[in-house]
Amino acid sequence: MIAITRSIALADDEIEESFVRASGPGGQNVNKVATAVQLRFDVRRSPNLPDDVKARLERLAGSRLTQEGILVITAQRFRSQERNRQDAVERLVELVREAAARPKTRRPTRATAASKRRRLEGKARRAAVKSQRAFKPGGE
Repeated sequence: MIAITRSIALADDEIEESFVRASGPGGQNVNKVATAVQLRFDVRRSPNLPDDVKARLERLAGSRLTQEGILVITAQRFRSQERNRQDAVERLVELVREAAARPKTRRPTRATAASKRRRLEGKARRAAVKSQRAFKPGGE
């Protein structure tokens, strides 16, 4: 089990890992060893995620989400397979944690009387400056 929050944990069998050859540093080793990790997590079929978290996770995942609702995270930052596995799982956990946080609802507020007065005074000052620049016919 991978703990996300106090109430959310993902089962190990929900996450599918495959190893592919990575690009980047590693010398000749990069051509021989599959060190990059492709982590797959089925967001829509996960029994451990509440529906609201699933919806936010799909929105957050963006292009990492397939049409079938599978989240694909590719990790190839490190040279070793194990470090890339840890990196991919950490990134998944961070993404699910971000989706689990409920966004604050916006409460509409009203502008204060003082702020309205300041805005109108600023507009009047600006209008006065602009009216002084205006060309006045009659040659004054």
